[in-house]
Amino acid sequence: MSDLLKDFHKEMINIYYKAKKETGYNATRYLQMLVSPEASLHTAKKFVSSSHPSDGYAELWERGRLDLTVEALVAYTPKFKQLFTEEEISFARSRLEKS
Repeated sequence: MSDLLKDFHKEMINIYYKAKKETGYNATRYLQMLVSPEASLHTAKKFVSSSHPSDGYAELWERGRLDLTVEALVAYTPKFKQLFTEEEISFARSRLEKS
């Protein structure tokens, strides 16, 4: 397993704790999806490829904190660019810009 994937996994988990601390949003189901680095990557790809935003995205939008979404991590963190296709990155960025 690559260090990059491990770092991505840590950042996915950090999103959960930061959202809970800063907004009070407790995304328990999201945290349960992050059982391994591979699961974190799968979860992120699922979220950014879905035609509808996740419930967590909607919750964070209501709190004015789209910076704490998986989409923001995918779209605006150059370090993780190689984990995603250009289409996935573009889709994530587009969702954020439309919100």
